[in-house]
This record gives sequence, structure tokens and C-alpha cells, in this order.
Amino acid sequence: MSLPGGIRVKLTLALVGIVGGALLAAYAIVVPSLERSLVDAKLEQLETNANAITNGLAGSGVLSSPVQLDSVVRGFGDAFGARVVVFQVFSDPLTLSVVADSAESVSTEITKDPAALETARTGRTVRARVSRGEEEYGEAAVQLLPTNGIVLVSASLADQLATVRLVKRRMLLATIAGLAIVLALGFVAATIHARRILRLQRAADRIAQGHFDEAIVDRGNDELGLLATAFDRMRVEVAQLDSARKEFVANASHELRTPLFSLSGFLELLADEDLDEETRREFLATTRGQVERLTKLATDLLDLSRMDAGRLRIESEEVELADTARVLAEELHALAEASGHRLEVVADGEAWARADEERVLQIGRALAGNALLHTPGGTRVLLRAERRGDRAILAVEDDGPGIPAEHVDRVFQRFYRVEGGHASGSGLGLAIARELAERMGGTVAIESRPGRTVCTLDLPAEPAPASP
Repeated sequence: MSLPGGIRVKLTLALVGIVGGALLAAYAIVVPSLERSLVDAKLEQLETNANAITNGLAGSGVLSSPVQLDSVVRGFGDAFGARVVVFQVFSDPLTLSVVADSAESVSTEITKDPAALETARTGRTVRARVSRGEEEYGEAAVQLLPTNGIVLVSASLADQLATVRLVKRRMLLATIAGLAIVLALGFVAATIHARRILRLQRAADRIAQGHFDEAIVDRGNDELGLLATAFDRMRVEVAQLDSARKEFVANASHELRTPLFSLSGFLELLADEDLDEETRREFLATTRGQVERLTKLATDLLDLSRMDAGRLRIESEEVELADTARVLAEELHALAEASGHRLEVVADGEAWARADEERVLQIGRALAGNALLHTPGGTRVLLRAERRGDRAILAVEDDGPGIPAEHVDRVFQRFYRVEGGHASGSGLGLAIARELAERMGGTVAIESRPGRTVCTLDLPAEPAPASP
């Protein structure tokens, strides 16, 4: 189930989650680090004070006078703003006895202080953070030499912890304020993007309904802008395809209706017993031509259907393109003579390809047939077979007026026909030729300029068979 508000809510929540996660991570890193730094600084200060007190007591000679010692310890406590305790250590069992204490009220609980006991056991200076009641303290315990004593300096960590709590509150407030700002700005930004996406959705719906007249415009230079541009290109291409489809239906209807009407008329005339033999032969020849027209259209449609369904079978065999060029010239000789074209062949005996021979002939018929149909009489049409490195080439060249530049890249589209006086056919021949070539590992390309057009079938070359 999608969230109410759709992508706007999802984008906003995602942004809030990212920013909130980053702020919480910063909180988790900064606060403990700050607390640790403040407490460590306080403990270091207490250790320095404890060493100073130890040095002062050791050189003052007051250790032998309890009254003077108590007065000096109180002085140190006032000077450093801390509690100073001097212990005497008894080893068996290990116990501590308070010799002097700067505190106003002395508790026996101080004799169990963990820092002082650890120093008594190890002789090392110990720094510690301890809790007494509900308050935390920092402590430093130092051995008092040359006597068997310990100096403990203890001070409240209330100021340091108060600073940490203040920072926590400020960071929490900053996090809440930041999330509120991100929520507002994120929702606005997400709404803008959602509207752009909705425009694309509406455009896609229009295209799906067959309305291609309204351009898809998005002035953004981000991914959505690129997507809108791609959608608009698709709209134009789908519109062209739809127009070509409608034109193809009309052309196919015409292509079917014309020969069918002709066949019907000629069959009625042939049924007339009064026709002389010459006229009957002419009618039969015309009828045969109309049947060939219908056969070619049916074959093109069948090939197209098989290719779309993935059921078109392509053989892989050795094909001599020179021989293919000669076969094409022989097949098209009558058409070339009838249209006043000069049909020539230039063949290289090394032009062997790995392909399907029947499909190569089909592609050659499409390329050469177009050259003969779409160029004026007197034009030279050259069929050329040659080898170029590891490629075998079958090319059809003519010196006709050429294909307009705006049509060169589109003549291989299905149903597309170049408009003009010589345009004819279903518009499927070149589209089928290109797809057949690609299925054989080759390509079909056209280079055209006024006075020279070259249609090239490029196939993987095959070594020429050894002579027997």
C-alpha cells in the first residue's frame, strides 16, 4: 500500500530520515566525546594538584604534627577548591585511616575510596571517576613519601556534567529545529518534483490514448529533464510510427485492391472467347505481374511477422557474393531494360561470406530493386562484391539524384516511404533487409549525395574454399 501523498511524502520522509540520522550520529559522537574530554581535563588537573600537595607536605615538616597537618590540608583544600584527604596505610589487612581531611564533616566511608585503595595496593598514581550518593566526583590519589601515606584530592564534576547537559539540550533543540526546516523545505522540493513527474505521467497517458500533438516540455537540467526530453523524442517517434502505420494500412489496402481488381477484370476478359491469341497472352502476362505483386506483399508481411515472433530461421553457410551479384543482375535484367537503366556487375572472387544465401539474395533484391525503381531512366546501377579485411561486402551503387538527407536515417524504419514521384511499394523492404542483415551478424547502410548513392550489405567474411 502506498503512503498518502505518494512520492512527495516518501521523498520528504527519506530526506528527513537522512538528515535526522546524520544529526543523531553527530549527537552520539559529539556528546560522549565532549563529556570524556571535560572529565579527563578535570582529572588531570586534580592529579597535578595532588602532586603539588604531596611535594608541599613532604618538605614542610608538618606530617609529625596532626594539628598543623590538619590546618595545612584545609589550606590546600581551599586553595584548589577541592577536598583533600591524607590517609595512613595499614598493610595487614590493607586499610586506610584518615589522618587529615579538609572537609567540614568527615565520614568513615572515605576510607573505602577505590582510588585511594588502588594506590595503596600498587603504589601508582590513580585517577578515577566515582559516585557518592547522586553526585559524581573526580579523584586523584598519590602516594605520600617518605611516609606510608596517601594524598587523595577529590572534586565534584557537577560543572563539567552541567556543561555536557547544556550541550545536549542545545543539540536536541538544534536537531528538532533542523528536522522541522528539512521537513518543510523537503516537502516543498518533493512537491515540485512530484508535479514534474505527474506532468510526465499525464503526457504518457496522452501518448497511450493516441494523442501526439502536445509537446512534452520540462525546463529542468536534471534527470527528470532528460527523461522529459526522452519522452518527447518517444512521442515524436510514436507519432511518426502511428502515421506510418496508418499510411501503411492505406498503402496495403491499395496494394491489395489494385491487383485484385486487375485480376478480376482480366479474368472476366479472358473468359471472353472472342479474344485473339496475342491479346490473351498480354492479359496473362499482366495477370502474372499482379500475382507477383500480391506474392511479394504477402511474403514481406510474413517475414515481418516471423521476425517479430522470433520464428524466422536463418541458415549459416558459405555464400559467394560475386555469384550473388551475378544472379541479381540476371533476375533484374528485364526490369532494368524496361526502366532504361544500365545494370553492371563488378565482382571479386574472394568475397565469400558466412550467411544465409536466400536471405542475402532477398536483401540484394531490396537494395537493387530500390535503385532501379527510385532513379530516373538512363541511370547506371552497379552491383559490386568485394572483400575488405574480415568483412565481405555486397554494394549497390547508382548515380541518381540521391536520397534527401532528412530521409537517409529513416528509410530503414518499418512502413516508411520517401515521398516523391518515384515512391512506391509497402515501405517494408529496407526494414526487413536491415533486420535480416543483423540476424546474420552484418549491417545494411546507405550513403547518399546527389549523383552517388551506395547501399552496402556488410557481412562476416569467410575464407574462399580451396580449389579442388
